[in-house]
Amino acid sequence: MNAFPRLMIAGTSSGVGKTTVTLAILAALRERGRRVQPFKGGPDFIDASYHTAAAGLPSRNLDGWILGADLNRQSFMRAAADADLSIIEGMMGLFDGSSPLNDIGSTAELAKQLEAPVLLIIDGSAMARSAAAMVSGYAQFDPAVRVAGVLFNRVSSDGHYKLLKAAVEQETNVIPLGYLRPDPTVSIVERHLGLVMPGHEQAPGLYQRLAGLVQDTVDLEGLEVLAKSCAPFPFTRDPIAQLAPRTVRIGVARDAAFCFYYPDNLELLEAKGGALVSFSPLHDEMLPDDLGLLYFGGGYPELHGAALAANRPMKQAIRRFAERGGSIYAECGGMMYLTEGIRDSNDILHEMVGLFPAEATMQSKRMTLGYRAIELTQPCVIGPTGLGARGHEFHYSSLNPKGSLTYAATVRDAGGERQGTDGLMVNNVLGFYAHLHFASQPSMATSLIASARNTICQR
Repeated sequence: MNAFPRLMIAGTSSGVGKTTVTLAILAALRERGRRVQPFKGGPDFIDASYHTAAAGLPSRNLDGWILGADLNRQSFMRAAADADLSIIEGMMGLFDGSSPLNDIGSTAELAKQLEAPVLLIIDGSAMARSAAAMVSGYAQFDPAVRVAGVLFNRVSSDGHYKLLKAAVEQETNVIPLGYLRPDPTVSIVERHLGLVMPGHEQAPGLYQRLAGLVQDTVDLEGLEVLAKSCAPFPFTRDPIAQLAPRTVRIGVARDAAFCFYYPDNLELLEAKGGALVSFSPLHDEMLPDDLGLLYFGGGYPELHGAALAANRPMKQAIRRFAERGGSIYAECGGMMYLTEGIRDSNDILHEMVGLFPAEATMQSKRMTLGYRAIELTQPCVIGPTGLGARGHEFHYSSLNPKGSLTYAATVRDAGGERQGTDGLMVNNVLGFYAHLHFASQPSMATSLIASARNTICQR
């Protein structure tokens, strides 16, 4: 039995500064020599990328609706096994999820699945004794969720914090662990799909400044004690850990345009026999040698439309790979790259690879967002008819058909309502708007590797 020290960071609502607080704690604990494993509740790629930069370890996404309790626990324990402690950033408000009537898909659900104590983040900028009422309400709302500590954000002085601390200590059993002062130099710039990716327009000293922000005002020792106060739970056998020989080379697009990948997806491909080889559609003119599969994740191809369009040798190499029967799997931005073109927010059309007869058009004021459950209506590179998997959609673009489009799957949302079709398919090329989490259906990785091996055999 291993306690897996862990702490869930949850907010009273979106916008209270969960991400800033999480990054500050990760950076500060790393400076103290701790090996801290970060996690992100929900399907958000961008917050997880910031975690990775702050902690120096890949952040993992955990999600009650996409994965469920058992898979969440497996993913958590696999990544946390060698860590001194784990920090999990929740999503939205503590009890907000896919329904207003239950906790499915919420931070609270995840905290219960992991039996993790909760550190509640409150914007304390305009309150005093009312903070005690808020903490009391959150702590008592669901007795199965252990709200063990509270940290106040945007508190300007030690005197103000003492008022908040005194109120909470008198009225509740929740432990105040400090506060963060407002500091515009460590704010995370919002843009486009929500946040700028780490390294994009952020000063090099961001994480050092974040670590410094908590050194004098947050009880880091108390925070670690809180993380170690959780109960142990038994380790269950992890199917991803059963590695097969890596005999199939998989080209994974990785650069500023393509950067959204679940680590579990990549590890499942490796476990089933894939050897991952990175390449850049922005900067490379040739594909790596001897590939059986191309994997294009999501990202920001619309922000790099001109550069992607100008790299004609790479587009030609991808078309030749597909024409020879090569298997290609793409998600969201990766799927957009495989269309005839991307029309950006300035109505400028950038010519893309041209495998799918459609254009992707940016619509800055119309966002598609939500959980997605897909079911294959015909066999393709990820599996047979009837196969189901889960993931999410998050994009501002739409497809404008320029010819006949073939779709591989039907789509439903978290409530079971039909959301149309997805999975553009041309021969062995498959592109989804949905970001599918392979752990929700591990046979997808097996099918992709089998398709890649078949590609190699036919050459």
